[in-house]
Amino acid sequence: MTTVAEGIQYEPVIGLEVHAQMLTESKAFCACSTQFGRKANHNVCPVCLGMPGVLPVLNKKLVEFIVLMGLATNCSITSRSIFARKNYFYPDLPKGYQISQYEEPICRNGFVEIDLPDGNRKKIGITRIHMEEDAGKSIHDQDEDTLIDINRCGVPLIEIVSEPDIRSAREAYLYLSKIKQIVTYLGICDGNMEEGSLRCDANVSVRKTGDEQFGTKTEVKNLNSFRYVEKALEYEIHRQIDLLESADHVVQETLLWDADNGIVVPMRSKEEAHDYRYFPDPDLVPVVVDEPWIAGIRERLPELPTERRDRFIEEYELPRYDADVLTVTRDLADYYEAALQPVKDGKEKSYKAVSNWVMGDVLRVANERAIEMDQFPISPEYIGELVTLIEDGTISGKIAKDVFEIMLEEQKSPAVIIQEKGMKQVSDTSEIEPVVQEILGKYPDQVAEYRGGKTKVLGFFVGQVMRATKGKANPQIVNDLIKKSLDAE
Repeated sequence: MTTVAEGIQYEPVIGLEVHAQMLTESKAFCACSTQFGRKANHNVCPVCLGMPGVLPVLNKKLVEFIVLMGLATNCSITSRSIFARKNYFYPDLPKGYQISQYEEPICRNGFVEIDLPDGNRKKIGITRIHMEEDAGKSIHDQDEDTLIDINRCGVPLIEIVSEPDIRSAREAYLYLSKIKQIVTYLGICDGNMEEGSLRCDANVSVRKTGDEQFGTKTEVKNLNSFRYVEKALEYEIHRQIDLLESADHVVQETLLWDADNGIVVPMRSKEEAHDYRYFPDPDLVPVVVDEPWIAGIRERLPELPTERRDRFIEEYELPRYDADVLTVTRDLADYYEAALQPVKDGKEKSYKAVSNWVMGDVLRVANERAIEMDQFPISPEYIGELVTLIEDGTISGKIAKDVFEIMLEEQKSPAVIIQEKGMKQVSDTSEIEPVVQEILGKYPDQVAEYRGGKTKVLGFFVGQVMRATKGKANPQIVNDLIKKSLDAE
């Protein structure tokens, strides 16, 4: 992306640092719970509080999760990595340092691909992914002094640091979306930005298009939603361009995104690595992972979202839009494929019909009830069965909508509901023909209109017959019978 100002084109240069909280039951270096929302300062122990004489012990599950992420993002896995102490002094950091990785991270030199709006794919490099522990939480918005909650101290994080390959706020949004999609597919993070499970800081600079040298960068923090990431970056890009155009200069500093006012505000001067006085943590041994162990983790890799989407397009002949929607989350993609089982031996059009039901009625109800797919009250196999019953003529599409609503309440199979409620579609012409004749006799003016060339009135007759049969008549048979009667005279 290039931005034009006073005839000069500028190019943003953006790198993102994404922190993802791991779905482990205990913290990174102690046995305290990671459960969100518990009473303040309840999930704590001497290790979390940094008491003298305590020793941290690394959570093995954290290592497994970061190796999974490294493999999923095409990283090289370092066989020997070490922890470092990152020293800084905040009220919510009891030890006065954070255990992190610096010179020897466990994952290096990876990449992910994003799909651009023009249909092309772009590779975004990943410099490193490392393990670290979270800090606590300072609460400033109470009617009293600042309060400190230590519950989050020691919660296991991975930090995913991108190369400065991102060239627009939109690309940043797409990259962050891809990272969230991958961590949730892997089952290592819930991706909830509102609860802080996924957090993002952005390093931003601008330069004249064609320049090789980077401009002065700022870091934007407090980005707790995808929408805010895009808005904050757009604001900061234009702010920096305005400074350069007015012969001013960009100050290297850390900024906070003020969502209420839609602006960035200074927080502090931008730190460099030496400000943190990194040194190897003397209480933790190096992390050593061998090839057989990595190979075992590689075998647990699920089919990742891009590969699954491409397979849906090829194997099920779905439109790109359908495949994108159905693979947004792993649970939704699993639901769709499970719904295909009853129609696997049917025609290919069944795959699209199932897609329509899942993207339409299923997602509508899930959104209305604010539930995840693993909580959806209708089993996916029942959705596939419903599509089969429509396609074999047992019920019409209209009746299927009514059956679906009953399935939501009773969780019975559609076949059972149709049998119990007497909802089977009528396809016997001897039952439909008398109704057709009754309707034609009731509307002589419309019959004359049809025979006078206004053939669109055919739909009116079909609607009247369907209403008279309470939607049970086979609409194709109804259409054929009406047309035959009207064309006969």
